[in-house]
Amino acid sequence: MPLLPHVFCVHIRSVASPRGGKGGVFGPVPHMPVPAFWQRRSGSCARQKPIGAVFEQGGHITFSHTTKEDHMNDIRRTILWAAFAFSMVLLWDQWQLHNGKPATFFPAPVKTAEAPSTKPADKVASDNKANDVPASSNTMAGNVPNQTTQSQPVQRQKVDIQTDLLKLSFDTEGASLIKTELLKYSDAENPEQSVVLLDQSKARLYLSQSGLIAPQGAMPTHKTNYNWVSGPTAFKEGESEIKVRFASDVINQVQLIKTYTIARHSYAMTVEHEVVNQGATALAPQLYVQLLRDGNPPPGESSFYSTFTGPAIYTPAQKYQKVEFSEIEKNKANFEKKADQGYVAMVQHYFASAWILPNDLPREFFARKVDNNLYSVGMIATLKDIAPGQSQKINAQFYVGPQEEKKLEALYPGLELVKDYGWLTILAKPLYWLLDNLNQLLHNWGWSIVALVLMLKMAFYWLNAQAYRSMAKMKAINPKVMEMRERLKDTPQQMQMEMMKIYREEKVNPLGGCFPIAIQIPVFIALYWVLLSTVEMRNAPWILWVHDLSAKDPFYILPVLMTATTMLQTWLNPTPPDPVQAKLMWIMPLAFSVMFFVFPAGLVLYWLTNNILSIAQQWLINKQMGVLGK
Repeated sequence: MPLLPHVFCVHIRSVASPRGGKGGVFGPVPHMPVPAFWQRRSGSCARQKPIGAVFEQGGHITFSHTTKEDHMNDIRRTILWAAFAFSMVLLWDQWQLHNGKPATFFPAPVKTAEAPSTKPADKVASDNKANDVPASSNTMAGNVPNQTTQSQPVQRQKVDIQTDLLKLSFDTEGASLIKTELLKYSDAENPEQSVVLLDQSKARLYLSQSGLIAPQGAMPTHKTNYNWVSGPTAFKEGESEIKVRFASDVINQVQLIKTYTIARHSYAMTVEHEVVNQGATALAPQLYVQLLRDGNPPPGESSFYSTFTGPAIYTPAQKYQKVEFSEIEKNKANFEKKADQGYVAMVQHYFASAWILPNDLPREFFARKVDNNLYSVGMIATLKDIAPGQSQKINAQFYVGPQEEKKLEALYPGLELVKDYGWLTILAKPLYWLLDNLNQLLHNWGWSIVALVLMLKMAFYWLNAQAYRSMAKMKAINPKVMEMRERLKDTPQQMQMEMMKIYREEKVNPLGGCFPIAIQIPVFIALYWVLLSTVEMRNAPWILWVHDLSAKDPFYILPVLMTATTMLQTWLNPTPPDPVQAKLMWIMPLAFSVMFFVFPAGLVLYWLTNNILSIAQQWLINKQMGVLGK
């Protein structure tokens, strides 16, 4: 490893160096060949006091004398390295924040910004700024006069519709969807209430809107008055769908009729936009659909792990593109602006909403700041010319609900990506597929997690065995190393030579246990994101006291067991020769176990199962090699 000379402060010195002379620093000692690429290394370490090995330019290695003061320097250096590593962690988090991304290691609790308005709900939408109506690059806002001009003010009406999965509230201003309750999911902070996704209140503004724009003049937008055509507000026996129809006032001889069709057992709905040209000239309008949301985090979001909240845009060329609110705020949002396919979405932990337009319909994507702490993401599609007295219909799909991967993919290819696994998607998707199939067999998400970890441990059995055998060898020779260190503590150069001799005779590689474990890390990180992102874990029980795998263990039994198994695993590992490192080996598991007391029970169950299986394999190998309890 090219970095080893710098890590251990190995020094390069000329044979004729006045400090070391021909035979080294303190006289002649046996020589050992030195790799050529290490001979070329020099730098800051060469200016430090030599602690251990000293490389000579002639390709040999000598050893210098170390004192008790040098040993204290080793301890100080260890502490400094720990402080440096911690500083790098903090620096990385600050770099992430500087670039508008959440901190990786220590995400601070996000302060809830004040909602864009503190007025009553029935006045929030109407009091928004005029720029909440989008304008395409071909139809600039300055060329679209009075886009927010409304028809004569009338009494606004709220229309409530309930299906087997959703409770929906529509506003006759704009025929917009202003509130959605997901009846099958209880709220994290108040389990007696359902999850509210879209909402228009003092604390939250999150709406679904659509309308028309055109260079000819004002058109029906989401600010226009609509009339609700009376119809059913709930499923009747034997019916499979509900139709909710709104007709706008006529503006500039144009009328927009919206028809929402909500099917039973579905979080998706078809939204038909019928544009009626009642004028005497042809019309070439543009249809826009958008999601309007404040930048506040979802209620109940944990400060110990970070998930994405914000807009997302999907196109066939650039695929899934997340857009941070901070990037929109700085006008630095980067995404594909035009395509013939794709969707826009607003994403948060476990849930999402999305607008989907028909394929092969040219569209322009936008994400912009509307007001203070208020943002929108949407699409603008240019329609075909509509002759006088004619109409044109465009069927869009709107989804609002949980991030159920299979159902999202069936609705629109690529929509399942709102369930964000990050850069490990290529590993996470097959892991979720396997977890889902295990649940279909076991009918319990908790036992499915246990079974999946068991299968992964079986798949990596050989690699883990190699690592544990290497650790067992280190543990076996540890008494010999400790005895040698005590015997030769006053002759460090001889101690170093004797230690290398022991490693060579026993055929032990101190790093042999690291590589087999390191190559498994991406798989287990991917599984972590699968468990963290899977909405099916919400309200899913396991056994006895665990009634919700997405919430923390109410009695902290799993975290306590997790801490105990971590300490047991530390005991099974070889003890470092250095007393300071040995103490750190016991302190670190305790420090990291703290976070598991606030992690979801499903995640803790995953780590606990992994620990127990690892301990069982390591215990078996230690017993076979006769090092158990040593």
